[in-house]
Amino acid sequence: MLKVGLTGGIGAGKSEVSRLLVECGAVLIDADRIAREVVEPGTPGLAAVVEAFGEDVLTAEGRLDRPKLGSVVFADPEKLALLNSIVHPLVGARSRALEEGAPEDAVVVHDVPLLTENGLAPLYDLVVVVDARPETQLDRLVRLRGMSEEDARARMAAQATREQRRAIADIVVDNDVPLPDLHRRVREVWADLVRRARGARGTAGEAGQAGE
Repeated sequence: MLKVGLTGGIGAGKSEVSRLLVECGAVLIDADRIAREVVEPGTPGLAAVVEAFGEDVLTAEGRLDRPKLGSVVFADPEKLALLNSIVHPLVGARSRALEEGAPEDAVVVHDVPLLTENGLAPLYDLVVVVDARPETQLDRLVRLRGMSEEDARARMAAQATREQRRAIADIVVDNDVPLPDLHRRVREVWADLVRRARGARGTAGEAGQAGE
């Protein structure tokens, strides 16, 4: 098994890259999706969030009001750290369970938005960073996601810098390019990951034979 950490700043296009890797054959463990699951109604996670931030962060139906919570935490580093201290351990436990269920020969891609911020690079065999210029990120958040420029800038500022992400990257995927070029680059990255996975299996096999 090859464990890959995939990350990138908000609006960089990480979700598109993860989707393309799944098409190639990767097993995807999506931290964002798991983060939503662990705060579904009735979960201990949601109860802990409500205890920390109050019932104002719930919708009328009793679900987590993500935009409202986001407007609170992304403008306040202490509140963001509090939210992360609740959600991240739950996400980590669920991610480990899914990884243990993957085939031995799988390329397992962990899609982790805050990989850089939380110092998680050592958990993976290598790190892939989806990179885009800050002005590209801002444009996508405002034009495609409908965020206000103020909200978009606050969310970008709450994350690691572009330089910090690139510093931990083993592979960088440039997403300031047309979509066909991105698809071609992801196929190249996938071929590289498969080669690395086969090399790791070969090394493990040799070690096993040497110990017999």
